[in-house]
Amino acid sequence: MTNPLLRIARKLGFTPLMKENFSVSMKSIKSSRLRSILTIMIIAIGITSLVGILTATDSLKALLNENFGKMGANSFSIRSKFSDSQTANRRARVINRRNITYNQARDFIANYNIPSVTTISATALGNATIKYGSAKTNPIIRVVATDEYNIGYIGAKIQSGRNFNFRDMESSSFSAIIGSGVAKTLFKGVDPVGKIISVGAVRYEVIGVLEGQGATFGGGVDNQVWIPISNARSTFLSDNSFYVIGIIPNLGVNQTKAIDAAEQIFRSIRRLSPIDQSDFRVTKSDAMMEDIMNIMSYVTIAAFLIGIITLLGAAVGLMNIMLVSVKERTREIGTRKALGANSKTIKQQFLFESIVIGQLGGAFGILFGVIVGNLTAMLMNSPFVIPWLWMFCGVLVCLIVSVASGYLPAVRASKLDPIEALRYE
Repeated sequence: MTNPLLRIARKLGFTPLMKENFSVSMKSIKSSRLRSILTIMIIAIGITSLVGILTATDSLKALLNENFGKMGANSFSIRSKFSDSQTANRRARVINRRNITYNQARDFIANYNIPSVTTISATALGNATIKYGSAKTNPIIRVVATDEYNIGYIGAKIQSGRNFNFRDMESSSFSAIIGSGVAKTLFKGVDPVGKIISVGAVRYEVIGVLEGQGATFGGGVDNQVWIPISNARSTFLSDNSFYVIGIIPNLGVNQTKAIDAAEQIFRSIRRLSPIDQSDFRVTKSDAMMEDIMNIMSYVTIAAFLIGIITLLGAAVGLMNIMLVSVKERTREIGTRKALGANSKTIKQQFLFESIVIGQLGGAFGILFGVIVGNLTAMLMNSPFVIPWLWMFCGVLVCLIVSVASGYLPAVRASKLDPIEALRYE
């Protein structure tokens, strides 16, 4: 049966001499099978680390795009400015406390006349432990105080039960909506709706469970619990709590116009004069996405550098093995030269060996990298991706590594004197 690599060589239009050289290279690789396998494994490990990390990164990017897309491209928020500008300008007037108060948020909603959906939220507890019977979560759950519109603002959907309604807000009901991660931890095989959970020392009835959204920065909605903001103000929040206003302009409303109107109204509520700097910040959802993607780009660069460093080690190993191979086959090289092979033919033979080993290592590395990267993505509930760009880069990098590693040994082999080579012991 014809060797499949030889069939590929024929299809690529190799000359008879090149085909013969390729055949000799393949026999040489087979004759030193253990050494070839070890070299292929070294290269495969380097490519696996490169493609695997970058595949997982691409999958996480796809998840972030999906989650932020649910929020709506036009949505934006008004929140406290944590970096105090007064430190840069000592003469600036200090009018307000840094936090946005509940009354200011309510005044804004009452005066904002742009057609939109508005919501108020605040972090009631940052790292809470939620309990149900003897089961409890890790102390990583974020408890969010909000109204009935926040679930739609963050792009979440109710999987079972219901959302908050006007009556829950008016009566300050002890009701809660939980994320899918909380539900899986506390209610294994049990319907959470109607059950009583403990948030700190306060008991709440679960009225709804959200659909899972997978891992995101800050833990995501899966590891959160929502309670009515009217209830939280009497149980967890204080006058010093930081409230956030979320706005989703209706379809057809210009986002720039909506943001300008929001900033103007809120400056008035915060009693700022025309010469005062804004002591709050307006953040667009796409701006948040852009910031996160910038962070992810640094992660991608770091992953690429780690993979390249690993491949440099593989290149050194491949070059060393090829140099040893040249030394071991000195008599063979002398015999081939004595039979008429020129320096170009010998050089081509060793380059073929190096390239075949490099590409086999690259093929296994790409396969394992895609598998490892997507297995990592599965743990984060991220979508499956096929990183065509990184696969192409893997093939190209392996070609460069194999040519660079094999060139010096090939040149050394081609320059051997045939008479001296035949005398070599």
